[in-house]
Amino acid sequence: MPIEHLKEKSSKINVSLFFRVINLFLVFMTNINLIIYDSINIYKILNELKDHLNLNLIFIDKKLELDLYIKKSPNDLIISNKKTSYKNQVIIDGVPLKISKLMEKINLEILKINFSLKSNISIGVYKLDLNSKQIFYKNLKLDLTEQEVKIIFYLSNSNGPVKIEKLQKDIWGYGKNLETHTVETHIYRLRKKFFKIFKDDQFILSVKSSYLIK
Repeated sequence: MPIEHLKEKSSKINVSLFFRVINLFLVFMTNINLIIYDSINIYKILNELKDHLNLNLIFIDKKLELDLYIKKSPNDLIISNKKTSYKNQVIIDGVPLKISKLMEKINLEILKINFSLKSNISIGVYKLDLNSKQIFYKNLKLDLTEQEVKIIFYLSNSNGPVKIEKLQKDIWGYGKNLETHTVETHIYRLRKKFFKIFKDDQFILSVKSSYLIK
């Protein structure tokens, strides 16, 4: 089997846990596909681990096809034993290669891509930087707390108004000890900060016990 060429010494449980760690970095982020270029063996190896991946695998064996694909999806990650002209790539230059080493390389590149994507997220007229926990409009900026970042990013990625109960569950983790006005208090403070810096009182809207970012 292809996976045997990696001389993996770890158990399947360790592999599963490794991918769970990777998946944590991809929550709420734009989907990043793994493009396996001109290496069917690498594709077969990763395909055997697809149950642990939160990423799509795509096999491409022609340069022209790769060029056309990357033109449409420049943030996807290329994995190959051949060097390409694209920045987001993992070069497999040694055989045999341990699966842990391969996953380490993939994880590192995914983190690099995500860091870049997180630094410049458009939300209406604003730019959100998840790394610095700041939001910008022209030459103005606002420092955010961790929870405020989560609220903004969650609402901006939702298709319509979000119920207070759902925000409690998905951002704070619903529990009996959670105060009923936790969400309202945080959003009230966030709106107040927005108006103070940006003079914008319409960034987060209230709609029937729900909140919305247009």
